[in-house]
Amino acid sequence: MKYAILALTLLLTPLTAMAAGGHGPKLQDADVDLKDQASMQRGAKYYVNYCQGCHSLQYVRYQRMAQDLGIPEDELRENLLFGDAEPADMMTIPLKPADGEAWFGTEIPDLTLVTRWRSPDWLYSYLKSYYVDDSRPYGVNNLFFPDVGMPHPFAHLQGIQAPVYAEGHGEEDDGHVVDVKLVEPGQLTPTEYDVMVRDLTNFLTYVGEPYKLERRQLGLYVLLFLGLMFILSVYMKREFWKDVH
Repeated sequence: MKYAILALTLLLTPLTAMAAGGHGPKLQDADVDLKDQASMQRGAKYYVNYCQGCHSLQYVRYQRMAQDLGIPEDELRENLLFGDAEPADMMTIPLKPADGEAWFGTEIPDLTLVTRWRSPDWLYSYLKSYYVDDSRPYGVNNLFFPDVGMPHPFAHLQGIQAPVYAEGHGEEDDGHVVDVKLVEPGQLTPTEYDVMVRDLTNFLTYVGEPYKLERRQLGLYVLLFLGLMFILSVYMKREFWKDVH
């Protein structure tokens, strides 16, 4: 019994530390709202223009995405379809995994489930946390993804950020970057950039689970049905057993 308790303690210790805050930078709240169609429409535009060159959404069809987000087919064809892509196609890309690995040092991930296996808050924080690092191949690093292999896709919009080191540490101490600070403004103000990143995060959160709102609504109906059946069952039980003492 004591070994079982010890094993359970060891298992829960890291989870307790994470719940208490743990170490490292704190995630920022993405404030995702899957009912905000306008936000997700803008996010789809940002994904197609800035992300789709390297990252696919191989489990999503253009047509389904457009229907869910309220995008008319003519606008879909004009603004979100390129080359010979058709609305019924999956949102794939021509880039081969082998080429991506050769160019960036690792296989480029599909983003369909990025907010499922990470989290919306992580993605939102990640896209806001690039900083200058001359030791890296593309001259940047990331607070939430140390030694990141991807260049900053929105550097011209966000601007240039410098690392903030923990007290008592400087540039010579690897792994002690605790925050970032804007040192050279980009085309967007910090507030505008936050909105843009939220829109993209909102869209990719929808992509990871298109049925989420429907599932929640259906779950509410199921709970109401079960509640009604419980009440009816109680009255039926009382009726059947009223003469039994």
